Amino acid sequence: MKVIRYQDALYAEFVQILDRQAIPSSDIYETVAAIVGAVKKDGNKAVYEYTQKFDKLTLTDETLYVSEAELAEAEELVEDSVKEAIAASKKNVQAFAHKSMRQDWKYTNAEGAEVGERFVPYDRVGVYVPGGKAPLVSTALMTAAIGQAVGVENILAATPAGATGKVNPSLLYALKESGATEIIKVGGAQAIAAMALGTETVKPVEKIFGPGNSFVVEAKRQLVGAVSIDLLPGPSEVLIIADDSANPAFVAADLLAQAEHGGDSVVGFATTSVELLAKVEIEVERQIKNLSRSEYIRKVLDIGTFALVVPHLEEAVRICNVFAPEHLSLIVEDEERWLDQVKTAGAIYVGNFAAVAVGDFLAGPSHTLPTGGSGKSFSGIRADQFQRRTSIVRMDQASVQKSEKYVAEFARVEGLDAHGASVTIRANAQ
Repeated sequence: MKVIRYQDALYAEFVQILDRQAIPSSDIYETVAAIVGAVKKDGNKAVYEYTQKFDKLTLTDETLYVSEAELAEAEELVEDSVKEAIAASKKNVQAFAHKSMRQDWKYTNAEGAEVGERFVPYDRVGVYVPGGKAPLVSTALMTAAIGQAVGVENILAATPAGATGKVNPSLLYALKESGATEIIKVGGAQAIAAMALGTETVKPVEKIFGPGNSFVVEAKRQLVGAVSIDLLPGPSEVLIIADDSANPAFVAADLLAQAEHGGDSVVGFATTSVELLAKVEIEVERQIKNLSRSEYIRKVLDIGTFALVVPHLEEAVRICNVFAPEHLSLIVEDEERWLDQVKTAGAIYVGNFAAVAVGDFLAGPSHTLPTGGSGKSFSGIRADQFQRRTSIVRMDQASVQKSEKYVAEFARVEGLDAHGASVTIRANAQ
């Protein structure tokens, strides 16, 4: 873990680096553009070729989709304890979704027109669930289950099956329980392109949800317009802000848990207390010995983990708002004061006992959150993203008459005579 103190010469430079923008490298941009172009041109053929190239899996039109037999087999294989955990998570996720759904509303404006909004679910969405070293069972719940709660009728899930052609049974079970109506065995940018553009056998979706690696995120970015997207969620990250009130064992445990995501994960710790930092470093070394993926975690600790000793909590919060972390763990005295000053974190965990892992799996809010600095512009997945918003205006002649003189001024200034006339003809109708 790289430790930098505010007295160090490199401190200001390092903090400046934390002010990130989620902009792809030119190599990633070009690679993804080529994949998207190929899928647009050749459909399934391109999807199968890239799946063979990246996952060493041969797919055909007959094996592209997860079959009913595979879903039934998965349900048989999943342990009851896993099913119970999935049910508990789904209950919380969907309860949170129902609380946060947008509701229709209306009111009468100053001229007497009735205006309002209505919200209806999308007809067809896509959810992406990454593969890799661990089956992200919880991601199925944090994406598809929200769509199911909102009332989306058609949910297409995409997840890589690897060289075996088999998707993890627990993941398949979670996807089915979360409302996935179709599941394709495809990952990477080619999966996003297939869902967005459609192929001979994949009907395009209206919006895509879910996290992924840098290629998946870039594919979502490039396909905006062909499809709507939720946000730009890439490799996992956490920032822990703590003072002397923090339990060093808990802080160390959260650092290790986030490092367990591996890859390009970013793990940060900002504290006003050198004593706490020293205790956390001791706890990290003590706890890591008992973890099954200790070598994997240590690589992230060595490369992607930093600790900052800051002069005061104002500086820690300033850094947080610049960094825009996916997860913020806030363990300080006078929590509400500092919580009110945080603007850009994707999710905030307040207090010693608020474990980020509970949010990852169970608490209710989606764990699919903005990363790489995109939290300055995006928020995490939420129920209203699965709803279309439509405004409604209803008028009688009296409200038209009251509106006419203002519309006439706009029409005159903008040179749009027909606009003004379309109101005047209604106002003067007998």
